[in-house]
Amino acid sequence: MATSSTQRTYTAPCPGCGAPVAFRSAQSTHAVCSFCQSTVVRDGDTLSRIGKMAELFDDHSPLQLMAQGRFQGKAFTLVGRLQYRSGSGNWAEWIALFDDGSQALLAEDNGAYVMALPARLERELPQAQQLRLGATTAVGGKAYSVALNEEVALVSAQGELPKLPPLGKTFPMVELRSADNEVLSIDYGAEPPALSKGRPVELEELKLSGLREESTKETAARQFNCPNCGAPVEVMLADSKSITCRACNSLIDLQQGIGGQLSHAIQDEPVQPVIPLGTAGQLQGVHWQVVGYQHRLGTEPDDPDEHFGWDEYLLYNRKRGFVFLVDTTEGWSLVKPATGAPTLSQNQQTASYLGTTYQQQYAYKAETTYVAGEFYWPVARGHTSFNRDYAKGKSLLSMEETPKERTWSVGNKIESDAVAKAFGLEAKKDLLQRGDAGPVSGKAGLGCGCATLFIIVFVILVLVMMVKACDDENRGTGSGIRSGGSWSSGGSHK
Repeated sequence: MATSSTQRTYTAPCPGCGAPVAFRSAQSTHAVCSFCQSTVVRDGDTLSRIGKMAELFDDHSPLQLMAQGRFQGKAFTLVGRLQYRSGSGNWAEWIALFDDGSQALLAEDNGAYVMALPARLERELPQAQQLRLGATTAVGGKAYSVALNEEVALVSAQGELPKLPPLGKTFPMVELRSADNEVLSIDYGAEPPALSKGRPVELEELKLSGLREESTKETAARQFNCPNCGAPVEVMLADSKSITCRACNSLIDLQQGIGGQLSHAIQDEPVQPVIPLGTAGQLQGVHWQVVGYQHRLGTEPDDPDEHFGWDEYLLYNRKRGFVFLVDTTEGWSLVKPATGAPTLSQNQQTASYLGTTYQQQYAYKAETTYVAGEFYWPVARGHTSFNRDYAKGKSLLSMEETPKERTWSVGNKIESDAVAKAFGLEAKKDLLQRGDAGPVSGKAGLGCGCATLFIIVFVILVLVMMVKACDDENRGTGSGIRSGGSWSSGGSHK
């Protein structure tokens, strides 16, 4: 648990309402009054009101102000929060104040977290437009890949802040990622641009206390009427950016907030997931709940008439974040978004990540064709990307690229029996069997002649082809392990 900071805490009345506004860090220049949402700036011991901050969007994060923890042996307290919006969705960055007065950012990263410390370069930072998506650049003698280059805007803030970009005004943000899971973020909303260097963390390893507990956090569903059919829709997932109406299957964009003008897309051909939404189970020692489902269609780049389909289930754990359970005709896999960026060979036929080299299996275009449930990114029917799948044994690595972001997912193949057991579907395990199921074997000495055996084999082959044809009609024609992770499974790292 964090101890009391050795820095002097300064408190002054808010110029807007008179409530006390506290500054714990000497580096904090701005704060947001928790009572009237006034944005105040500190000049010595004087506070001046410079406007009113927009209301926070409720991200139902387990984090909250004054939560305490430890990182690299030092105690810290969360003293501020910045909420951003981009074309890929919303995310938050928490300002962590260490007891020695230094600061860090605990940033959301595709359903997980990255702890980043301020960094400096000996040379001047390049302009954002010079950092092309997918390009490799050296920083301090280390190779990084440009994983994100997008316009973002600050939409709200809370607590005390070391900076305050103009509210609602867009500015570039660039992310560079290395093959050993390091993230360099360049924030062009500051002058000069602010640089931070971080690595992935799990909330458990930060030994956090003072989190929003399940018993006290707002768990009541957010409710509204479907903009298409008027049926009631309940939003339960912590960070939902999109949801489907259970009555009419419309896909609803939640980015404007409930009560705002919600856009929707009608989905005329509902697909029934094999694992029902809401199903909970324990997979690889972690308790997960199925909160989202999407069906995706792939197209071979050299043969646009050749299609194959696969399914992706979004799984959620409050402290572990999100992973994807991927269902293809050749088997199941469990993958999660990678923090780093694997190193590609010049011909892109191999990719190296965390000491393992993977061989490319497939390259294809992918499109989301059906969505159900809730998602932490603004998933959209018709979302397209270019994907590359790599593998080494049962280990999988997948790249997904859109015009603004290149993302990676990493995971492993798992047995269909393990999936059935995890989600209590043993009675339906035959429906979950894929390419990992063993071949049907016959026993010799059954007293049937070769002709009879030939007929039996022939009938089995015909039945198999009929079943496969029906399956392909519903799922698309299977063509290999599509481990995608899909954006790699979804939207933005943020």
